[in-house]
Amino acid sequence: MTDLSAYPITKKWPAQHPDRLQLYSLPTPNGVKVSIMLEETGLPYEPHRVGFDTNDQMSPEFLSLNPNNKIPAILDPNGPGGKPLALFESGAILIYLADKTGQLLPADPAARYQAIQWLMFQMGGVGPMFGQVGFFNKFAGKDYEDKRPRERYVAESKRLLAVMDKVLADQAWIAGEDYSIADIATFPWVRNLIGFYEARELVGFDGYPNVKRALDAFLQRPAVERGLKIPG
Repeated sequence: MTDLSAYPITKKWPAQHPDRLQLYSLPTPNGVKVSIMLEETGLPYEPHRVGFDTNDQMSPEFLSLNPNNKIPAILDPNGPGGKPLALFESGAILIYLADKTGQLLPADPAARYQAIQWLMFQMGGVGPMFGQVGFFNKFAGKDYEDKRPRERYVAESKRLLAVMDKVLADQAWIAGEDYSIADIATFPWVRNLIGFYEARELVGFDGYPNVKRALDAFLQRPAVERGLKIPG
């Protein structure tokens, strides 16, 4: 049996199946990227819930795995060279899992970097901007009398949606005709923007029919349906 006892995180979240990849996460737009990826690839894993309500992400055990105190993070007992690998940052984890399984990232170098560029588009643009819309529209920021910050992030979110809508007018998925990690990274954020963040009308989402079409196709995937609920 694999021994993960050298990793402090396993003291707070003991591994019942130490031979499986360990996922430390929560069903947020960033968190479900990895659970969806794991469900899509069929790689055996064990999920652990990192509760924000109890500040689990600030615990010494979690910080030992991710000093940036953000979810998701993984501990793969079967990493490169057969040695355990601890990894954080959702984009890095998606690339790692794609390479590990040979799935959802093209083998052709040119197509591979096309997918990676759209993954970076989500990491650097979609996630931060949509998240700010959520803050200023639903959470504490909504009480600010000055609405200029909200409008700034709304305008940028509309621009990003327009970029995606134009690309999706000519192809099935964000990086081409094949579903990839770029879609797994992006569409949980689109879903949150118009759902949990209650910004559908604010960003004029129905004016981006190609994004809506791809989001609907994404949400109909069985692995996505499962991954959105993990960890419970």
